[in-house]
Amino acid sequence: MTTDAPELAQFITAAIRQQVTEANVATGYREPLVSFATANDTRFADLQRVVEPSHLLPHDLLPGARSVVSFFLPFAYWVVEANTVHREKVAREWTVAYIETNALLSRISAHLIASLAERGVRAAAEPPTHNFDPVTLVSRWSHKSVAVIAGLGSFGLHQMVITDSGCAGRFGSLVIDVDLPIKSVEPRERCLYLYDDSCLECVMYCPIGALDENEPLDKQRCYQRLLKVSQEYKDLGLADVCGKCAIGPCAFESAV
Repeated sequence: MTTDAPELAQFITAAIRQQVTEANVATGYREPLVSFATANDTRFADLQRVVEPSHLLPHDLLPGARSVVSFFLPFAYWVVEANTVHREKVAREWTVAYIETNALLSRISAHLIASLAERGVRAAAEPPTHNFDPVTLVSRWSHKSVAVIAGLGSFGLHQMVITDSGCAGRFGSLVIDVDLPIKSVEPRERCLYLYDDSCLECVMYCPIGALDENEPLDKQRCYQRLLKVSQEYKDLGLADVCGKCAIGPCAFESAV
């Protein structure tokens, strides 16, 4: 089968969008974003220095890795708006979206791995969530960091990645052993606070004070909040989610 780089990139992008369109879920989505990075990008190695020494490299997921696929599934407007109704209570719609989207991301990865194998392309992926150290709460493969390296967005003060379609959604990624066309993307700031100090809505919306403009995100306090929400929605499964920091002006688009 052909592994022509532009054609393969189109195939991957179309497959992701088709999976989202055909997903039989309650959650609504806007159009997915897809981008690529070379597996040899030096910023992957940098993650072992700035994030976690044990952070995996593309070659750890797939020996012979050549490219990394990053994709973002932005939530529909109504999903986000539902989570703005109450300051502290997490909307059921947002909680369902978290659970359904994690499952959808896993299905997309599984579908791509199988479809690419039919083309003679090897691929590998990490779970969309719950692949973090339970003590440090650091992921061994950060889909958000991968998205930044692939040019999909930049980190905001709230440690969410802000894309051109905002930060309200979920990320997935895939490593493959074929070269894909890589667009050179000039890094740019998308967070209003980091750009000109003009916004602190994520700090204001955080119901437990885990965010502060002068301190790093308090991951432990944030995670305890997520576990509490999971107990409130235990009928849905593992619902360790909040999302209050993702409902500000960067929810749907880059604010800068």
